[in-house]
Order: sequence, then structure tokens, then C-alpha cells
Amino acid sequence: MIQSNDVDFYKDQGYLLVKGVFNQQEVEEMRTGVDNIIQRAVHAKKDHNATWDGDYLPKEKLKRLVLKGFHNIHYHDHVFLRALTHPNMRAVLEQIIGPNVQLHHSKMLVKPPENGAAFPMHQDYPYFPHENHTMLAASVHLDNSNEENGCLRVIPESHKQGVLPHIGSHYLNQKEYPISEGTLCPAEAGDVLFFNYLTIHGSDVNKSNRTRRNILFQYRDASDFPTSNEHFDWGMGLMVNGENPHFERVTPKYKIV
Repeated sequence: MIQSNDVDFYKDQGYLLVKGVFNQQEVEEMRTGVDNIIQRAVHAKKDHNATWDGDYLPKEKLKRLVLKGFHNIHYHDHVFLRALTHPNMRAVLEQIIGPNVQLHHSKMLVKPPENGAAFPMHQDYPYFPHENHTMLAASVHLDNSNEENGCLRVIPESHKQGVLPHIGSHYLNQKEYPISEGTLCPAEAGDVLFFNYLTIHGSDVNKSNRTRRNILFQYRDASDFPTSNEHFDWGMGLMVNGENPHFERVTPKYKIV
């Protein structure tokens, strides 16, 4: 899927867009999976607005924005388990992370037309800090994404700054890091944007009449351990590629009660 110069680009810039990781049929199956999860959430009365709180937008504007977001989607539909271990995904991950790759967690993010919520600029590090910073996000695009419908933005090379101080619910000072500062990363359905968890990223409001559906998989090297017990999700540590060299550390430190 990628060449050595692509790996060099990722390491230098902190992100990489890989075209055509999933074909049209696979995209359609994931779209159906997303729609069905939302329907089941409504039926279970667990549907909620996942828009981030904070002062990155005026309060009145924030109230009108909507985001559908659910974690652990590979437990909701097998299509996502198949996607996160897809041969094309593994081919990229093996070159960027290394031979032994684990899943940390999965989630879906849906920005509805005209009022799909923004994500303020941030690093993912504060949510799940790790020792060696191999953690990355793989954002799977299920719709064509551009500036109009709130595509992802990154600040190239920002991962080289290391861990930055965050405010509020783990986002950066928006006066210093406005969303408009980020480099646009337009993509087509089936493309995947990979970015390090130290890379500053965010996205603007969906102002279009089109839905923007993304699936997010977080991956890490099997020898990269968390520095604090945060963000536990069922399934973390699932081997996606290679083997786990640490026999006594194959599951998180949790208790089943």
C-alpha cells in the first residue's frame, strides 16, 4: 500500500493519507454498519450528542451542533473487526509502527449535514498517554470529505514538539491553535488518514448538505505501554498484526466484577 518514502513522510510530517485502502463494497458495508448502530442506540435510548464542550466556539453556536459518536464499534458489528484487521490496513501499520501491532480502541464519528460539530485542535496523547509514542489514529473515510463538510486538519511536524499543555476537555488553546491553522486533508471514501497521537489535529463544522462519516481505529506497538490507567475499552490489546512478546502483559490491568 505504501513505499519507503511514504514511511519517511509519516515520520517527518506526523501524518499520511493512504488512498483506496477500502473498496466501494467495503465502504458501503461500513456505512450500513454505522447507520444500524445509530438506529439501535435510538431504540435503546442511548443515543446522545457527543459534541465537545468548551470555549472554542460561542455557546449559542455550540448548542446547535451535533455529533454522533460511539466507542467499541467492533463489538457492535463484525464489519468493523474485519476492517481494523484488513490486509491493506495491516500492510500500512506494519511499516509505520512495526511488526507487532495492537488495537487500542475503535469508535465512529458522524457529522450530520449543516450542523455537524467541530473538533478543536488537540493532541490525542492526553487521553491515553504511552511510553514510546507509537500510538496512531487511522481515520477511515466513509464519505468524500473536504473543507465544506469539515474534513480533518493537521499541523505538519507538530508531533516533534512533544506533549503540549491542554485546557478544558483536553484541547489546545484555540487562540494559539485555531482550527483554521490546520492543513486541510481532503479525502475520498475508502481513504485512510494515519496520524501520530502527538500530531495536532482537529476539524471544522460540517456546513454542507452531506453527511461526514468516519471510523477511527487507534493502534500501538505491542511493546508500547500506557503510562497511566486511562481510557480503558474492551478489546484493547487485540493483536492486529504479528505477536505479543510479553506473555504476562497480554491484557490490561482491570478486574472483572
